[in-house]
Amino acid sequence: MGLMDRFLGAGAAVTTVAHAATGMAELLRENATRRMELDEEAHARAIAQLSSEFAARPCGWFDGMMNGLNRLPRPLMTLGTVGLFAYAMADPEGFGLRMQNLDLVPEPLWWLLGAIISFYFGAREAHYFRRRPIPPGPSRIAEADPGQAAPFAPMTAEPFEDNAALRDWAAAKAAR
Repeated sequence: MGLMDRFLGAGAAVTTVAHAATGMAELLRENATRRMELDEEAHARAIAQLSSEFAARPCGWFDGMMNGLNRLPRPLMTLGTVGLFAYAMADPEGFGLRMQNLDLVPEPLWWLLGAIISFYFGAREAHYFRRRPIPPGPSRIAEADPGQAAPFAPMTAEPFEDNAALRDWAAAKAAR
């Protein structure tokens, strides 16, 4: 074809027409490869911004003390609950009297205590959820265009062990 182009002198014209057709086609349908490249760049920029925003900052003595105090409620609540069981076994009458006194606490106060505990543990869980590393996902550039045919892979007889007709057909196709 290159020899014919040189004789006819149509090489530059054919190239110009091909570029014009490509430009016209991109007006009607976007370039899927370019779209995937732009999506991957945007994803990479978003991950870089997220990483810089939530990067660990150096902590001073006050931050260390506050982190230590923030770690106290869970063990104290756990040990306090176990302590209540031990107290109930050691002094059942005193335990019963104190539980009757707890029954006198007004209901809104119980709701307030429940809200404080719920927000404490919810905020703690949200903190650790935000700090977890983001797992690497599949690269969007590596995804194939749905309109593009999959590359040809020669068939083997292994997938059709239970079907003799398909096994014969695959063997004949592989022999070609």
